[in-house]
Amino acid sequence: MLLIRNAFLHDMKTREPYECDILVEGTKIREIGEKLSGEGVKILDAEGRHVYPGFVDAHSHLGLDIYGIGFEGNDYNEMTDAVCPQLRGIDSFNPFDKAVRLALRGGVTCAGTGPGSANVLGGTFFAVKTAGVRVDDMVVKDPVAMKCAFGENPKRVYREKGISARMTIAAKLREMLFKTEEYIAKKEAAGSDPAKAPAFDMRLEALIPVLKKEIPLKAHAHQANDIFSAIRTAKEFDVRLTLEHVTEGHLIAADLAKENFPCAVGPTLSHATKWELQNKTWDTPRILQEAGCQVSIITDSPVIPEQYLPLCAALAAKAGLDEFEALKAITINPAKHLGIEDRVGSIEPGKDADLIITDGSPLKTETKIETILLNGEIMI
Repeated sequence: MLLIRNAFLHDMKTREPYECDILVEGTKIREIGEKLSGEGVKILDAEGRHVYPGFVDAHSHLGLDIYGIGFEGNDYNEMTDAVCPQLRGIDSFNPFDKAVRLALRGGVTCAGTGPGSANVLGGTFFAVKTAGVRVDDMVVKDPVAMKCAFGENPKRVYREKGISARMTIAAKLREMLFKTEEYIAKKEAAGSDPAKAPAFDMRLEALIPVLKKEIPLKAHAHQANDIFSAIRTAKEFDVRLTLEHVTEGHLIAADLAKENFPCAVGPTLSHATKWELQNKTWDTPRILQEAGCQVSIITDSPVIPEQYLPLCAALAAKAGLDEFEALKAITINPAKHLGIEDRVGSIEPGKDADLIITDGSPLKTETKIETILLNGEIMI
């Protein structure tokens, strides 16, 4: 057991931090309180130090685009088929990617990662810890969502292969959802009689969890019209939805607050490299949060290197986002966005002991991360 004493705790449940001890047993937080003790415990004195939950990124491609290599290391977009829901991000993840190690050193202990946005349907995302040698042992939850994309990326990649307009993207997504509804109905009607069952279809099998609301569609959408197309489609088929990037969310914040779908905003620390990013601004997280939306801040790594997630939160705070809300946007909110808030995102008994110990606020560039715990193990 490990006893962290005299910590200035930012648990992400209460706005104000407080002094306390944290008892870690194995991979979990066992107890939080004053003057804790335990037989044979190792003591870590955190007097004058701040303790935060490990940072969580709701949307990245970490481990699927090997650091700086190019085509040989790029495994996060299948460029031969616009519709490939049967793909699983976990099958491309490389734990030895240098970016994974750098993420951990930056305090990012958990990330949602998976296929990119070249495809109308790209496959499943999963949540993974940022230390280990075998992805199966690093997974927090798989799958967490089914990736789909609206807007310029599918148009650009498949403009010579059957997609040249936004309405085509939406039509292809609807077609697959309609086919999955029909496929489910036929399977249920067949019961246990294999002779009556429909022919096996791996793509439709992959979409069954979406139609049954077991996982959401994870919708890449920058422009306001694309965001509304994602919402329209989700309502039409009565499926769960998370909104990814939400670049023009500040233009439609009141509507998004009424719709109440989680919003993952970013990557904002980059140039507006295409038309649909022309309205990119650091004001977006603040405007959405003040409207009542659940906001996560994301890197979309490798667009922004994963270790700069707290810097992105700091820049959102500089643009007016409340500092507590900025910290929530890289801790508990992305954990909720990924459906893993029972394990990470806040500091509570029973949760994973993913903790960072600093000499100040992670929203300040001069702050140093002194110690990082992942699954109760001191990593740095």
